[in-house]
Amino acid sequence: MPDEDITQISLGRYKVGITGLKEAIEAVKALQGRPEAEIAQAMLEKLKPKNYIPASAQEDYKKAFLREYKKALGEQVSEERQGLSVKILGPGCPNCEALEQLVMTVVVELNLPAAVEHVRDRQEIMALGVFALPALMINDEVKIVGQMPGKEVLKKWLLEANQP
Repeated sequence: MPDEDITQISLGRYKVGITGLKEAIEAVKALQGRPEAEIAQAMLEKLKPKNYIPASAQEDYKKAFLREYKKALGEQVSEERQGLSVKILGPGCPNCEALEQLVMTVVVELNLPAAVEHVRDRQEIMALGVFALPALMINDEVKIVGQMPGKEVLKKWLLEANQP
């Protein structure tokens, strides 16, 4: 089991870990050019034995698997997103913690649906292209690096990012 790959994918407003996604994509690549429904079903059948997929959510999983398959083929796909994705980047220093608290306060005040994540792993932060901390990403866009935004500026960014 340690050699299994686990990939995080978006499923509605949640992120779920899927075991064996890369392997399933490679196996299903032979169906390239076939109808999308057939590819999605093949992905589901490949992944179902290794992952808990409730019957009531199978259609959502098939859409997510098809999106990941298309991304692996290099096709442009829009990420399914419900609500905001906010990442605070920093190891847990006082400024990073203060930024996290500010974000949480503003999200609650504005009553915005948001997935707020504090990324503390330095290698993951560097992989995101950020080299000064704390930093803030909203919907995968770096908004500020190495400093704290003001509360009103943060409100403005979150409201703009929440527009459809």
